[in-house]
Amino acid sequence: MLKVPCNMLNDQIQAITQCGFMGRGSILTCGHQRNAVVLDSGSGFGSLNKGPIMAVVSNWIVGSGTGSGSGTLADRLTEDGLSYKEIFIVRCYEVGINKTATIETIANLLQEVGCNHAQSLGFSTDGFATTPTMRKLHLIWVIARMHIEIYKYPAWNEVVEIETWFQGEGRIGTRRDWILKDYATDQVIGRATSKWVMMNQDTRRLQKVSDDVRDDYLVYCPREPRLAIPEENSNSLRRIPKLEDTAENFKRGLVPRRADLDMNQHVNNVTNIGWVMESLPQEVIDSHELQAITLDYRRECHHNDVVDSLTSVDAKAVSKIEGTNYGSTAATENKEDLRQFLHLLRVSGDGLEINRGRTEWRKKHAR
Repeated sequence: MLKVPCNMLNDQIQAITQCGFMGRGSILTCGHQRNAVVLDSGSGFGSLNKGPIMAVVSNWIVGSGTGSGSGTLADRLTEDGLSYKEIFIVRCYEVGINKTATIETIANLLQEVGCNHAQSLGFSTDGFATTPTMRKLHLIWVIARMHIEIYKYPAWNEVVEIETWFQGEGRIGTRRDWILKDYATDQVIGRATSKWVMMNQDTRRLQKVSDDVRDDYLVYCPREPRLAIPEENSNSLRRIPKLEDTAENFKRGLVPRRADLDMNQHVNNVTNIGWVMESLPQEVIDSHELQAITLDYRRECHHNDVVDSLTSVDAKAVSKIEGTNYGSTAATENKEDLRQFLHLLRVSGDGLEINRGRTEWRKKHAR
């Protein structure tokens, strides 16, 4: 991928502006973010061919202004301020054996956008979106369930737009949803939803959401419920049974690396997704690709835990996903092409549950 050194920046700006790729008043500044591209209503990107230019601007932040600074996180809020959008380029180190982004890459991007959204609203990043009231009471959000559906995996150097928003979930917590789009075509390529509960950071006990905490964040939530994945007939709500020692496939002795720890000093939830994959049969990895994953998070995993990953065929699974993927059922029309599995991550020795999971796999098609 083309990288533009800072001392060449002015020449690049002039060349791009002369070609009409950028609207008036747009600037490029050296950015510190991984691969985000920030677009605003004045950037003029809406009608251009979105492919070639990204090779030039992928390492820069695009904003509007008259000369100082880059676009801020707040600039990425949608017009009504109730959701947040960010654009990413898939890097070569984020793709796997299929030459497309891995599910871990997708999950990391979802987490990145969610954290950036919270930061854009002025929430703290030291405890993942803690509000002022939560910080006073030593409260943090922890994930309880994550469900991701991928209809088409982006390939290396393709551009993905991710929109996210959050809303209340009764007295027990909140939910955050995402929609992923192919930026070049505006096609929806994935959806995700998650549920979060509140925990006391000192006691590690769950706590109900108080009115004071709700008042902190409800002003930023959609006025009416907005669900990326409608819950009627949705696999995102299906109960996940516990696997026992009779599971068909095992991977024992998985050990967290230091790099796997997050800001809350426990193993990042994306690491758990990778561990789930470790016990899948190789023939499934070779012949199929993941189309949906659901994880229930049962306990924290710490740096000194040793983890076992268990996988078995989901014998009670329905023949295909219904009602959740908005017309993308073509990938699963053939019942023989769909494989479904149950998963368990547990602490070695005492058997304490870390995660229960369910995955759905469709037959790979030639790219």
